[in-house]
Order: sequence, then structure tokens, then C-alpha cells
Amino acid sequence: MTSATVADFHPAPANTPAKADFEIGPIARTLVSIAGFTMTFFCVIAIGRGLLGFVPNLHHYNKLPVIIHVATVLPCIPLGLYVLLTRKGTPRHRMLGKIWLLLMLITATSAIFIQSSGSFSFIHIFVPVTFHAAWKTVATARKGDIAGHKKHLVLTYLAALMIPGIAAFALPGRLMNVLLLG
Repeated sequence: MTSATVADFHPAPANTPAKADFEIGPIARTLVSIAGFTMTFFCVIAIGRGLLGFVPNLHHYNKLPVIIHVATVLPCIPLGLYVLLTRKGTPRHRMLGKIWLLLMLITATSAIFIQSSGSFSFIHIFVPVTFHAAWKTVATARKGDIAGHKKHLVLTYLAALMIPGIAAFALPGRLMNVLLLG
């Protein structure tokens, strides 16, 4: 026996797009899947190495902005992946999407307070990119522009989360680089 929902008994109005219109395309789905699963895998390995004590001298990363940044960005990777790959338009999708966006904004805000050598680095360009993408994501959703909403979310996931994530693993001295390769 299956549980019935309100949508089972009351079809969507004629002006509501078909459910297929909500889903991301196969190319975007593939890119998001590969990027999300790979980044999640490397994060699990890196954090595991740190928690198991394989990486000494992590005390200089024990600063509040770094802790907030890592604590909010790590759940963004699998949560964003889940939200992008599962059914859209549901109350769960909306709630998890809002949580993901809030975590992304906290991550970007905390990054402002993380400065190496006393100044901003090139990776800080993703702070305004994330703020702009969050604004566009909300604006397109409120307008009912589903195509724009999808585009902005996929680009935000790949550009504002994956590119800085790759840099965090690739650049020597960054916490994730130290945890993975240290």
C-alpha cells in the first residue's frame, strides 16, 4: 500500500509546468553527480585523516572563521548534490534548498574573515559570486522562472562550491590540502 498525497487527488493547475520541466538535464545531472560524489569522497578521506590523527599540527587552523567555514561548507556538498538530483518542487526540496542556500551564505560570509598573509587571495572572488548567485536563485524561484532557477543553482553548485573546493585541495597550506596530503 502506498501513501497518497494531496497532489495525487488534485492535479496541478494548467499553468504549472510538468514535473519533467523541474528536473535538471542529463548533462548537468552528470556534471553535478561526478563533481559532488568526487568532492564528497575527498572530503570524507581528508576529515577522516584529521580525526584519526594522521595529520599533526592542525592547531594553526583552530580559528573561529575557519571552523565556521568548514562546518558549513562540508554539508553543502552532499546536501546540494541531493537537492539537485532528487525530485523538485516538493516541500522537502524547498526546505532543503533553503538550508543549503543558508549554509552557502554562511560559508561565503565566514570566508571574508579567513585571510592568508593578512590579505585576501584570489579564491575570495567566490564570496561575491556566491552572494550574487544566492540572490539570483531566490529571485528566479520567486518569479516562477524554473529554467533560470535551475541554471543558477547548477552554476552555483559547480562554480561557487566545486571550484573553490578543488582549490582548497590543490593549494598547499590550505586546510583540506593539509588534511588530504599532509
